[in-house]
Amino acid sequence: MIETLKFVDGLIPAIVCDARTGEVLTLAYMNAESLRRTIDSGETWFWSRSRQELWHKGATSGNTQRVVHIAPDCDRDALVVSVIPAGPACHTGARSCFADVPPRTLDKLYATLQARFEKRPEGSYSAKLFNAGRDKILKKVNEEATEVVIAASHESRERLVSELADLVFHVSALMVNEAVSWRDVEDELARRER
Repeated sequence: MIETLKFVDGLIPAIVCDARTGEVLTLAYMNAESLRRTIDSGETWFWSRSRQELWHKGATSGNTQRVVHIAPDCDRDALVVSVIPAGPACHTGARSCFADVPPRTLDKLYATLQARFEKRPEGSYSAKLFNAGRDKILKKVNEEATEVVIAASHESRERLVSELADLVFHVSALMVNEAVSWRDVEDELARRER
């Protein structure tokens, strides 16, 4: 793979993302040697443009990144490196170097539901659901699952999408109530891959 890549001034940009969530963690640069070390070790190695040397991500901090996959772009002049991070990616201690990237819809929903769970604001449907307790949430999940089946069997695609959204909302509420995250679910799905 290395031989077919297009390095500019000996470097290629590497977009590092979380393999489980797709979240962009950082943009770094690799030269042929750091890419070889990354492939051989299974952890990220980069070329530091400021220090003009190779660096193994996490060698001093412990915040290593286990490489799951490396994919070149269509022009073979940039890489996406999918990793499982063992801590923050950013030198500031932040999870990602990109603070202003909006979260995925499911992550945003989960965060909103967590806030409703903690604060229980007056007039909030989800707060009312959390106040009613686990049995009410389970009843709503069952109700919405049944509506998905009915919509898939006899109704329009639009109706099915709407019912699926209702089900995902209520499953998310159940997850928040039970302290189960989307990462927990994604990790379980990853374990099942064959």
